[in-house]
Amino acid sequence: MKVITTELPGVIIIEPQIFEDSRGFFFESYHLKKFEELGICDFFVQDNHSKSVKGTLRGLHYQLKHPQTKLCRVNRGEAFDVVVDIRNGSPTFGKSISTLLSGENKRQIYIPKGFAHGFCAISEEVDFSYKCSDFYRPEDEFGVLWCDPYLEVKWPIKSPLLSEKDTKFQQLREIELRKLPV
Repeated sequence: MKVITTELPGVIIIEPQIFEDSRGFFFESYHLKKFEELGICDFFVQDNHSKSVKGTLRGLHYQLKHPQTKLCRVNRGEAFDVVVDIRNGSPTFGKSISTLLSGENKRQIYIPKGFAHGFCAISEEVDFSYKCSDFYRPEDEFGVLWCDPYLEVKWPIKSPLLSEKDTKFQQLREIELRKLPV
């Protein structure tokens, strides 16, 4: 397993060891002891799977009272994945990183609590899976506007397909500090 550190503290990209032959491939997408050796000691309580068509953008989401650590990957297709540090007082506040997750590269991204997350489907369809360290609570979901210029995210699409909820998020600097993680 190869680990790629990012500019955001605690956010890492994981490239699994893949065993491939004429029959197909095998890899461990999660192994408790190996992940603990990487410092990932979260207890995951929920697995989610979404399917998105090309041009769909989901995010940038975060939870405040019940924050979630996430371990994300793409099973099929390609997604442009984005993580933003929204922790009030953090030296990297407002900084973002992006990476390509795909069924082909089998990369995963580990996102600690306190970060906003989103992705954009860049292939015809994307099957996106992620583990969460706390249960989803719709009343505790917040977000940052995907096209906030302060974040400097270079999304691969200009006019994405968005949920109504995602269109109503504010830019990061407009969000009250009490509605941001510390």
